[in-house]
Amino acid sequence: MAPYKALYGHRCHTPSCWTELGEWRVLGPKLVSDTEDKARLIRDQLKAASDRHKSYADLKRKEIRFSVGDLVFLKVSPWKKVLRRYHSDPSHIISTDEIKVRPDQTFEEKPVQILDRNMKVLRRKSVPLVKVLWRNHSSEEATWESDEAIRQHYPHLF
Repeated sequence: MAPYKALYGHRCHTPSCWTELGEWRVLGPKLVSDTEDKARLIRDQLKAASDRHKSYADLKRKEIRFSVGDLVFLKVSPWKKVLRRYHSDPSHIISTDEIKVRPDQTFEEKPVQILDRNMKVLRRKSVPLVKVLWRNHSSEEATWESDEAIRQHYPHLF
């Protein structure tokens, strides 16, 4: 929108201006109508771009159907925003007898060994940590946990 000349040669970027000291007026319904038309055009173009993007994304998606008894790879990871392509590895297959899945589809991870110890220093206290190796996970997937929590739930590791 082009700036409008207002009183004393100052520029005004709105469809309303002060024409004289104390007087205010709207610069016409045509300007309001034109602005509405432009907003409608922008909204339509954004919708078209969004629809086009969705159609491209849908081309890459494929519907996957599972049947009872199908074997699937379940990866449980604490990290977010980590995108890696999975390459099949027979060592990753875990017998369902090894994992007790609860009716609510959850299961308990069991720690195997403490690999390392560390102290997290905060402003007013220090928190002892232990690096835990979990069953059916590699050492790269070991996690840092609170010493106190692991000691309380798994005292046999200490």
